Amino acid sequence: FYYFVRLCLDKILLQCVLQSRTLSGADAINALRPFYFAVHPDFFGQHPKEREVNENSLKRLNGYLENLQKPGFRSFKPTQLTFYVREREPNSSNVQESFSASGFRAVSFTLHTRDLLSTVLDILNSCSLSTEHVQSLNVNSQPHKETKSAVNRPIKWDKTYYSFTGFKDPEEELEQAQRVETTLISWLDDNEASAVKKLKKSLPLRKELERLKIELSHELQLSDIRWQRSWGIAHRCSQLHSLGRLVQQRPEILKNVKGRTVVFTDRSGMSAAGHIMLGTMDVHHHWTKIFERLPNYYKLQKRLLLLEDRISQLLGGIQVIYIEELQPLLTLEEYYEALNSFCNKLHDSRLPFHPRSLRGLKMILESDRYAPGLHEFGHFMIPTICDPAALQWFIFAKAQEARENLKRKEAMMITEKELIDTSTERFSLDRLYKEPSVSSAQMIDCCKRLLEESLPYLQGMHLCISHFYSVLQDGDLCIPWNWK
Repeated sequence: FYYFVRLCLDKILLQCVLQSRTLSGADAINALRPFYFAVHPDFFGQHPKEREVNENSLKRLNGYLENLQKPGFRSFKPTQLTFYVREREPNSSNVQESFSASGFRAVSFTLHTRDLLSTVLDILNSCSLSTEHVQSLNVNSQPHKETKSAVNRPIKWDKTYYSFTGFKDPEEELEQAQRVETTLISWLDDNEASAVKKLKKSLPLRKELERLKIELSHELQLSDIRWQRSWGIAHRCSQLHSLGRLVQQRPEILKNVKGRTVVFTDRSGMSAAGHIMLGTMDVHHHWTKIFERLPNYYKLQKRLLLLEDRISQLLGGIQVIYIEELQPLLTLEEYYEALNSFCNKLHDSRLPFHPRSLRGLKMILESDRYAPGLHEFGHFMIPTICDPAALQWFIFAKAQEARENLKRKEAMMITEKELIDTSTERFSLDRLYKEPSVSSAQMIDCCKRLLEESLPYLQGMHLCISHFYSVLQDGDLCIPWNWK
């Protein structure tokens, strides 16, 4: 009997130890590896819209996970996230990752858990990813409801305690917050003061950034200076200061930049669009090498233009274009190789396109696409590995629709600009802009509905139309295009 009691006590003690153990930050990262692999922006190179959505959602998720690890942190608001998840083909027997035609699916879920383990399980389950490996971390991997009963959580008082004392029931507040959908007005009420404070703090840096940009553009006779990512104002100023120091130290190497656009990005080189890329993690030595190589880049660019003309001739006059907003930031060498491979395939197949029969139509090349497609803006999306016969049939079948989409795009762009100008003036905004992942149709719908509202909160603000609510570090207000 004593042995039996001891055995039962040991089992109960072991269960309590497992339940009381919390998931460390490192364990959470390990547990979420399949999730990070499925949504990491680097795997969405040919899909810039989806890439940006995932980048923004990962930032918010990381903030949520960091807050969970702060001692004594109690204030949690439900956080809605959207990810594009890379998926395998059904019943695929290939060991390597394989994709369906689209290659990804959209997943939206709301986080409202208060511990790392429950959050990790919710994320994996929401994305239909396995949770079996979580058990190997030697933590309690029971379902969400059981996890809530961990002994290291605050005391759960009976409902009568809150009725008698008048204190607020945290669980009831959380449930109420989940039931009440965030509205534009309520969100602005809660976040206007924070945004105004951050915006005022950033104003001197914004003026400094504009001054530096104008001075460098004039001194180097640049067409423009841009940034690939949404870095903060302080970060951008630092990058321009670095370029300014290089100008002072090595003015002779910058003689070939006249009329060009400089883009601060993740790597150095020349982009497919002919812009000079300066990697933000590179030192002046790397930047110097890029400026020294510019004459060779310009020669390669001429050869690239000839390749585009040759492809156009082989495809009945269709124009080959590269759209920065919709395509990944390829280097000139990478884009040349893709064009050259595609051109050789077309030449060998000898497709019977009538000369100039497709003039006025446009196409872009995509290396991670497996079937041709037609974009809503009217350009064809052609895979570099596309079967020539299938390509010919698709272009013939969709040519008229492509022309109609192109005409619709021109009208849509005009409407979008008019609505942006009207909204900026109506609400006395300092700036109104959108993220690249927001389409023109979405922006038009958003602005039309904004103009029906009275929003005094927006006066003098920077408003960004996005896919979620957020206040950026420099005071920009981000609202979803489909706000309620």
